[in-house]
Amino acid sequence: MSRPTNTLTESSTWRLGGELPVHRIGLGAMRLTGTAPFDGGVPRDREQSIAVLRRAVDLGVNHIDTAAFYFSATRSANELINRALAPYSDDLVIATKVWPGRDPSGAWWWATPAQLRGQVEENLRQLGRDHLDVVNLRVPPSRRNGSIAEHFGALADLRDAGLIRHLGVSNVTSAQLAEALDIAPVACVQNPFGIGASSEDRALLEHCGQLGIAFVPFYAIAGSAGDAGAAAEESAEVLAVARAHGASAAQVRLAWTLRQGPHVLAIPGTGDPDHLEQNTAAAELRLSDTESARLTDAARQRPAGG
Repeated sequence: MSRPTNTLTESSTWRLGGELPVHRIGLGAMRLTGTAPFDGGVPRDREQSIAVLRRAVDLGVNHIDTAAFYFSATRSANELINRALAPYSDDLVIATKVWPGRDPSGAWWWATPAQLRGQVEENLRQLGRDHLDVVNLRVPPSRRNGSIAEHFGALADLRDAGLIRHLGVSNVTSAQLAEALDIAPVACVQNPFGIGASSEDRALLEHCGQLGIAFVPFYAIAGSAGDAGAAAEESAEVLAVARAHGASAAQVRLAWTLRQGPHVLAIPGTGDPDHLEQNTAAAELRLSDTESARLTDAARQRPAGG
C-alpha cells in the first residue's frame, strides 16, 4: 500500500500576515540536526533528515520553522532544508529566528541591533534565498521584562529593505507584543504553550486571536521538558484520551493545542519519519468539548507547559 500524501486539508489553514496560507501543523527543524542539538547529542543521519523534510512536504506541510543557530557538530538545519527542498515551491513558508546566535564551538551569543542584519544574511545564504518569509525576533530570557523596541525596529528596517516579508516575535510578554506593534505589523507570536499553560499565557494566545495574529506554540508536545523532548511519563488524563481515540499522547497534545483557536498553529519538531506521520495526522484528531475541558482542568494543578 502506498503511503498517504496531502493529509493536511485546506480547512486547517491560516494566512500568516494575512497573505501566506499555511497548514496549521508545520515542522520544527531543530531536531533534524541531532537528538540533542544544543548539548552534543548524536547527529541525525543526514539522508534521513532530508527524507523527513521531503516527506513532510508530501504530507502537506508548508510551514517550516528553523534558525541559523540550529546546528550540531556535523549538521545544519538550514543546509538540510536547502538540500532537501530547493528550488522551493511557491507555497512553502520558511520562518526563522534571530537575536540568539552560536559560535562554531556552540557557545551562545546575543546580537546587537546592528548585528541583526548579519544574522538575517546568514539565514539567506544558508537557505539559498533572496528574502525570508518570516523572521521572528527571539527574546533572550534575560530580557523577558525589558524593551525590544531597538531590536524590533532594526528588523522593521530590514523588512523595508526587502530582506524580510513578515515579522514575528518569540518568547515575549503581552507588553513586548504591544511595543512591537507600535513599530510594525506582527504576523505571529511564537511562545511556549501546551496543556497546563498559565492563565497569562492563555490570555496572550486569546489576545493574538482578537488581533488576527497567528499564535505559534513551541514545546506543545514536550511541555516543561523543553529542548529535552517529551517526558518519559505522561499524565493519566492525556493517556486516557489517547486510548479513547487510538492515538498517541503526542497527538492528543497537538490536537488540544490546535483546538485553542483557528489562529493557533503548531510546529512539532522531529527527525523521525514515524513521528512526522503521527504529528501531521494529529490535525484530523477531534477532541470533544468534554475531553478538552478535562485535559485543561486536570493540568491546572501541574507546572505550566507540562
